[in-house]
Order: sequence, then structure tokens, then C-alpha cells
Amino acid sequence: MQFLAEIDWSNLHLSTTVALAAVALIGYLVGRRKREQQQLSSEVQARRELKRAQAVAKELERIAVAVRRSIATHHSSVLKFKDRVSSLGSDQQEAAWQELCAEAEGMLKPTLKLAAQLATAYDEIRQQSNNLMTFTEVRTDPLTGVSNRRALDETLESMFNMMHRYEQPFSVALLDLDHFKEINDEQGHLYGDRMLKAVARLLDDNVRDTDMVARYGGEEFVIVMPQTTLAGASTFSERLRRRVEHQLPLTVSCGVSLAADGDNPQTLLARADAALYSAKAAGRNHVFHHTGLTILPVGDTSEEEPAAVVVQQA
Repeated sequence: MQFLAEIDWSNLHLSTTVALAAVALIGYLVGRRKREQQQLSSEVQARRELKRAQAVAKELERIAVAVRRSIATHHSSVLKFKDRVSSLGSDQQEAAWQELCAEAEGMLKPTLKLAAQLATAYDEIRQQSNNLMTFTEVRTDPLTGVSNRRALDETLESMFNMMHRYEQPFSVALLDLDHFKEINDEQGHLYGDRMLKAVARLLDDNVRDTDMVARYGGEEFVIVMPQTTLAGASTFSERLRRRVEHQLPLTVSCGVSLAADGDNPQTLLARADAALYSAKAAGRNHVFHHTGLTILPVGDTSEEEPAAVVVQQA
């Protein structure tokens, strides 16, 4: 009791107050740093999304200009055809009929060409509509900010429609984070989530504006590459693998496949998954592609090689 009486309670109170103030200050600084980091991450994602939106707007403008130009040209041809038909005399019926047939035949080709252009424009607009839908929450993965499985399914359906109608090739790459379970177990799920975000950001920053990155499930991502051959997609995927290895504290394995006649989204992704399994069986941190007949490794490629081999349309 005497010991308690000898304690300078005023000094103890002052020390406790200072300690509480220090804790509060530390908490404020930590919270402020987290907010700044979150704000920076949001700004980076906003810039990335703005870039994608600008690409969609540019593509829609291109489609609109092409359609408007084609319709204007066709309208001029229609007016000329109308005038020629109106000027045909009715007194020489046989000659008039032959001339009418010639005029109609001359008008048929540009009309069919316009119909084909409008059909192509319709499919392209549907594809860009799918791209616009990825900006909505229902088509975006809430953790990584890239497209989700629903958006992927819609994009693949659109890609197959374009391939079947206009013979436009496309490829997919299926990527998986190596040893992700161990990362979660050893570093914790919050760290694992940060790695998922980092990989998604790296992929999204390095693909073309026309490509699509989607979270396929768990630690897997899919990249859809329009108008890209198997060789081009394999080269690009190998480049992404190296960038992940050099820029992040983890590696990825990847399987690549090219859409073929008779394919559907399930068979296409199944071939990519088989190639991915081969990459893992080879020791992980590899890229393999499925040729349709066999699965082969993708060799290391030079950084100067093009990101993708694009097939030019006639």
C-alpha cells in the first residue's frame, strides 16, 4: 500500500496519455498510407479502363464511318438506277426489258456488297457491345477488376460468330499462378489476393486494346486474342510469362490454343487447359501450345518480336 502511495500518478497519467496519442498518430499514418495506396491503385485502374473505353469508342466510330460511307455510295447508285429505269421507253418492250435486266444486274453487285458490309458491321457492333458490358459490375471480377466468367462466355460466343461468318481466326491463352496454394498457406490470403491483383494488372497493361483478359476462376486467367494465329499467341504468351517472372515474386504456367472449325468455347478452352497441364508437368513456369494434334513447348523468344501475328483481312 505504501508503494502505491509513493507512485506519482500524475506522471503515470501523462505517460499513458502520450502513449495513447502516439498510438492514435501511428494509426492515422498507417490508415493514411493505406488510403493513398488504394487511391493510387484506383487511379491506375481508372486510367486502364479509360484506355479500353477509348479503344471501344474508336472502333465504334470506325464502324459508323464505314457504314455511313457505304450507304451514301449505295444511295447514289440507287438514284442512278431509279433514273435509268424511269427513262426506259415502253414502246420497245423487248429492248427495254433487256436494258432493264442489264441495269438490274449492274445494281445487284453493289447491293449485295452493302448487305455483306452491314452484316459485318452488325457483328462488330455486337462485339463492341460486349466490350462495353465489361465496364459494368456484373461483368467484372470484383477482386481483380478484369472481366469475369460471364463476360468471357459472351466474348467467346461473339468470337466464334465472327470466325464462322468471316473466317477471322482467334486464339486463347489460359494462365495459372504457380504454387498459389503454397503462397496462400505461407503468406496468407490477403497476400494471395494482392498477387492475383498484380498479375491481373500486368496482363491487362500488356495486352492489346482488342484483347480481353478475364479471371477464369481461382488463380486462372484467360486472354482472348482476336485475329491472332497460334504462333502469334504463343509468342505473346511467352513474353507475358517472362514479364511476370521478372516483375513479380511468382511465376505462371500457360497453355495456348487456336479456335478451329467445329470448336466451341468448351473444346477450345479444353485444349488450352491440356497445354497448361503439360506446362505444369514440365516443371511450371513454361508455355505450351496445342496444335490440334499435339502439345508442344513454346521456346524463349526475343523481346523485339511482335506481340502478336495479326491476320490481315481482305
